[in-house]
Amino acid sequence: MGDFRRIRIPKTILEQCEMTDVVELTVRGGQIVLSAAQKQPRDGWREEAARMAAAGDDDLLIPDVFEGDVTV
Repeated sequence: MGDFRRIRIPKTILEQCEMTDVVELTVRGGQIVLSAAQKQPRDGWREEAARMAAAGDDDLLIPDVFEGDVTV
């Protein structure tokens, strides 16, 4: 299992907390806190990428190692 541990949370508890498949996990004062996700993962990424492209701020930070023809 490596560096991961799993816990099982009963569906009824998740429903009481209005949690779906996407939750936020934070650590506060030595406690693990699960909460219902306020936003979906990657919310706003499309708009931010378009803004960055329009501003010319979308250059690669690391050179593309697969330049040219690539066969997979």
